[in-house]
Amino acid sequence: MSAVLAVLEQRDGALRKVSHEVVTAARRLADALGGTVDALVLGAGPVGGSDQLGRFGADRAIVLQHPVFQRYAPEASARAVAGLAQSGSHPVVLFPASATGRDLAPRVAAQLGVPLASDVTDVAVEGETVLATRPVYAGKALLKVKMTARPAVLSVRPGVFTPVERPRAGAIASPSLATADAGRVVVREVKAAAAGTLDVGEAPIVVSGGRGLREPANFRLLEDLARAFGSTAAVGASRAVVDAGWRPHADQVGQTGKTVSATLYVAVGISGAIQHLAGMRTSKVIVAINRDKDAPIFKVADYGIVGDLFDVVPKLTEEIRKLHG
Repeated sequence: MSAVLAVLEQRDGALRKVSHEVVTAARRLADALGGTVDALVLGAGPVGGSDQLGRFGADRAIVLQHPVFQRYAPEASARAVAGLAQSGSHPVVLFPASATGRDLAPRVAAQLGVPLASDVTDVAVEGETVLATRPVYAGKALLKVKMTARPAVLSVRPGVFTPVERPRAGAIASPSLATADAGRVVVREVKAAAAGTLDVGEAPIVVSGGRGLREPANFRLLEDLARAFGSTAAVGASRAVVDAGWRPHADQVGQTGKTVSATLYVAVGISGAIQHLAGMRTSKVIVAINRDKDAPIFKVADYGIVGDLFDVVPKLTEEIRKLHG
């Protein structure tokens, strides 16, 4: 029986949230193809959470261990994934379209000699052919791609495939590589966010700010609003703000930043350039605050507030605090 290979992501020995989303997408394809799901994790040792992958639909969890995988090793990881995909009966290989996945997926596709469908927002099967839906033209249109090559290699957009519990056996295999050359590219250091800071790409609630905030010091208004929502909120930023040096690149939401599919996205002082919309328009509920009633952001917003953000945001923060007691 063929198995869909879901390539997961770990950091510091623990699975990242997007891994469960990849398993969920893989389970959907496996059910349609009449196959199983192999969940692959590359690590330097046991990975926390790998024993729970069966809850989300993985028939088998493979934790491939070697010291070279302590940090992300692009070339060694690509060889390991491509080798497993070639040695097993894997008609589909799935990656997260995270920062790491965007680097790893094309490397693996190149080694396998097949095309890559990136940033996929939906998957289906027609006969024996995998269909991938992905946004094009900065999210203004959706393109359906028939993946005729084998294996079909896809990366799925974070936040789109809500993890669903579909319990399976989830047997764990932990083979070790005897040798693994890190290759020419070596990651020396990973600069993590401050303790307690939620990654904007994984946060259920994102409060983003643009040039309408006038100066970097005014981002404290958004930080206060995010804190009012609790530990599930993160602060994002538009490209203009990041380019101006007001916020780090890790906070950037948009076509050249991070793609978010938050449960709630609050855009403050952001006009809504097409590049920004491409990174957040798949969020469940979008709230826009802008004093320009003709700002493009209002065309995608579920709720819009036309007003001065310096009046609106403090009042909104106060009301959210009341709701949270």
